[in-house]
Amino acid sequence: MSDYNMQILICGGTGCKASESEEIRNVFNDLLGEYLLEDEVQVVTTGCFGFCEKGPIIKVLPDNTFYVHVTPADVDEIIREHLVKGRQVERLLYRDPHSHEVIHDSKGMDFYKKQIRIALRNCGFIDPENIEEYIARDGYLALGRCLSEMTPEGVIDEIKKSGLRGRGGAGFPTGLKWEITSRSVADQKYVVCNADEGDPGAFMDRSILEGDPHSVIEAMTICGYCIGADKGLVYIRAEYPLAIQRLKVALDQARAYGLLGRNILGSTFGFDIELRYGAGAFVCGEETALIHSMEGSRGEPTVKPPFPAESGYLGKPTNVNNVETFANIPVIINKGAAWFSAIGTEKSKGTKVFALAGKINNVGLIEVPMGTTLREVVFDIGGGIKGGKKFKSVQTGGPSGGMLTTASLDTPIDYENLQAAGTMMGSGGMIVMDEDDCMVAIAKYYLEFTLEESCGKCTPCRIGNKRLFEILEKITAGNGKEEDIDKLRMLSHVIKDASLCGLGQSSPNPVLSTLAHFEDEYLAHIKQGRCPAGKCKALLKYVVVEDKCTGCTLCFRTCPVGAITGERRAPHFIDQALCIKCGICFEKCKFDAIELA
Repeated sequence: MSDYNMQILICGGTGCKASESEEIRNVFNDLLGEYLLEDEVQVVTTGCFGFCEKGPIIKVLPDNTFYVHVTPADVDEIIREHLVKGRQVERLLYRDPHSHEVIHDSKGMDFYKKQIRIALRNCGFIDPENIEEYIARDGYLALGRCLSEMTPEGVIDEIKKSGLRGRGGAGFPTGLKWEITSRSVADQKYVVCNADEGDPGAFMDRSILEGDPHSVIEAMTICGYCIGADKGLVYIRAEYPLAIQRLKVALDQARAYGLLGRNILGSTFGFDIELRYGAGAFVCGEETALIHSMEGSRGEPTVKPPFPAESGYLGKPTNVNNVETFANIPVIINKGAAWFSAIGTEKSKGTKVFALAGKINNVGLIEVPMGTTLREVVFDIGGGIKGGKKFKSVQTGGPSGGMLTTASLDTPIDYENLQAAGTMMGSGGMIVMDEDDCMVAIAKYYLEFTLEESCGKCTPCRIGNKRLFEILEKITAGNGKEEDIDKLRMLSHVIKDASLCGLGQSSPNPVLSTLAHFEDEYLAHIKQGRCPAGKCKALLKYVVVEDKCTGCTLCFRTCPVGAITGERRAPHFIDQALCIKCGICFEKCKFDAIELA
């Protein structure tokens, strides 16, 4: 904490910034001067704390007090009570939703207890725009060790021994990928960081870049040393303005400190990095499509081989890893392969970052050891389902993944077990669903996304997914037939087998997964004309229960289309031809006199 007695750490991730964390920081700086504390208390804007559900978050050090849902109006009370008088502001402390106990220290929160932070080790602890804070936490120590004590082959061997696998989705061994690229002979090679991250609900890579950009810069430089590359490129979507800003600051600082450019740390090795911006195309998460986009061409995949390690950017050998994969590299070098490989399972080493979202109490960013069960993630770390509803399923792997149900709650989360369960790790999106979610509509939502994001290069993906979507539309509109289920399965397998790239090959997964676990919901839509979850508007029918209706006219007065008629103090009637299924009458009725038929 340098010469300061206390620190105020303020979450400066995108989510908290959108909830006035920047204004909170400004008020702190203004009021600390009024209280004559500016020389005793340091205010630091950090990256994401992970507990996004409770933002804006501030942490007070050294006592590790964790304040949640802070507003600019709370700052004066925090300074007056906590900083001046030494008394915590209890109303701003986290309260356990089950025991209702007030938690005075973040280490006592269930959200953090089972996490091990490796890729996220600095997020929420340092100012991402201050290189000296990164250096103070062993930043660039790994790079120094590699350049002064280790050969490229020795570094690659250490990464191989660690068991680190690519965190972008495919899970390919990272050390092996580096080794293959290092063996390719060429006058120029490239290191590429994939920061495209296009999955709905995913924000892992963005948060790492916003909270700890130097860890990725350091790792890319180490990779360049290992494979014989002097040029790195970060392919980042333009929709990540804060991550881009902090990357630019970090790159400038690294150059100023001699950690990028020529003769890094007095060695003969030189390396530099530049940014390339993507337009938010999901298909550009696939490495060959990403490379074509960086070259200025359409982001379309190509047949492999040749792999990028042999012929990638501008036809030169190129190593592509995603942000989270790179973020693990410095720690492996500093703490050793044996330390890293002791975490996780036999075939899936280390930790995995997940963006936990959906119908769950503790929405946020988590990092858990491989092998942690789904039950631990959803009910211990995630705090269970919102509103006390029943857990129904969780979608892992984004649009390319599948559903895990109650039967899979004790499944250890790693590459092999998720694949055996019919889904995949993906980049780390994890969307939780409850009893009110319609699985047919969910499958349609994901398919609509991949249909929109398909580059259109190959026919199975371009046309096949369109036909799949049309069948799902027909079913959710109440026009489906029993034979449509067989058509969905047959067409899904054809698309998986015949598509060119991973987007098309995995696009039918949500359809196949929901059919495997929730075929009864499909049949209810088709045979009974009913959506069990009450989500498909075309199948909804609101009716008045006559013996409960008091004729108060509230539903009549709130209906936006005049579909409800009736006299005062007499049962009302809903005209189904006029009803738009908005549900306002259902919500407003005080006597439970309106039901879904």
